[in-house]
Amino acid sequence: MITAPVPGEPGAPRRQWNDLRKRALSAAVLLPAALACIWFGAESFTAMVAIAGAVLAWEWVHLCGRRTRVFPGLAVPLVVCAAGALAVMEQVRLGLALLLAGFAATWLGVALLGRRSGITQPARRLALGVLYIGLAGLALIELRHDNEAGRGNVLFLFVVVWASDIGAYMAGRAFGGPKLAPSISPNKTWSGALGGLAAALIFGGACALAFTPGAWWPAVALVALLVSIASQAGDLLESAIKRHFKVKDTSSLIPGHGGLLDRLDGVLAAAPVAALLSTMLGQGRPLWGWAW
Repeated sequence: MITAPVPGEPGAPRRQWNDLRKRALSAAVLLPAALACIWFGAESFTAMVAIAGAVLAWEWVHLCGRRTRVFPGLAVPLVVCAAGALAVMEQVRLGLALLLAGFAATWLGVALLGRRSGITQPARRLALGVLYIGLAGLALIELRHDNEAGRGNVLFLFVVVWASDIGAYMAGRAFGGPKLAPSISPNKTWSGALGGLAAALIFGGACALAFTPGAWWPAVALVALLVSIASQAGDLLESAIKRHFKVKDTSSLIPGHGGLLDRLDGVLAAAPVAALLSTMLGQGRPLWGWAW
């Protein structure tokens, strides 16, 4: 999804892939840890989600020019963590209600502080972080806590998101072409988007068939496409957020990737879609199991 340099431009081949080494090294460290947490059980995965949620909240609050040590910035990690705790206790509806209440309270609290100080405060910016991060956290916890299908569903979700991201990166760099959304992210291309969808179909399909060898392929393909589209939409949303805040990366936490918000943009958008589909299917069924 990233435009390749113009052929013939001096130094273009080198610059075209100049961040690939950093990306590969970061992935070599992060991917095994994530896969281990997914595979070994809901407890380890929940711990990973909790740590990621805290870092994501920190990045969001700092993007908004606030600090997580004091209110109102402290409200974002507190509400997200409390909602996640409710999800762990199988109280997802209460967790959702808490997120909505926390969103409204944070918005109103920042607005009131701004009125008292006489400064116009971007109340909606800080408050939106509660939903942006919190909904994905609840979705991931709910998906993995399905004892029968949780491991396969979460692994499928991550494989599709990763495949979409890598496929889009490789195809966009290799082929370039017309821009996908130049007003939001001028480097993303249609060739990258299609490359991401193709990779999601291949690797998502392989993951699904590994768990359910008799799965109906059209169902697997449809779910992989839905999750991939959501993931790529999340990537565009993150680009719009960074453009809004006028930053290149949400932080410098991960070499070659920026911040955790940069790295998990696809997961943040795709996880609620996967959780909604899982809820519609019922406990114990794979995401592609509606026609299996």
